[in-house]
Amino acid sequence: MIKKIDRRAERTRRHARVRNKVFGTETRPRLCVFRSNSNLYVQVIDDVNGKTLVQASTLDKEVKTKHANCEAAKEVGNLIAKRALEKNIKEVVFDRGGYIYHGVVKQLAEAAREGGLEF
Repeated sequence: MIKKIDRRAERTRRHARVRNKVFGTETRPRLCVFRSNSNLYVQVIDDVNGKTLVQASTLDKEVKTKHANCEAAKEVGNLIAKRALEKNIKEVVFDRGGYIYHGVVKQLAEAAREGGLEF
């Protein structure tokens, strides 16, 4: 019998594996990515205090593209970098959220780097 792969469960397992190694501090918070079918969400999180410092998504008014595609990823990456630099956050740890570093996630990371974040 062939079993169908549960992609969500596989991503959750990968994310748990990554989270054992990636940890955000006050000086170097974690840049966390979540991608749904329709939107893209990014947060900068301080795991020591358990607080979200900055967030951006395709639902924000500043983002013109309202889908989870590469164009929207570039806009959200620039927006998160701008908001993080306003709060004096320059260095982050990138948490790809169990997703493959390809396509939307890669575009978002490159746009955040171009915006001024270091990781």
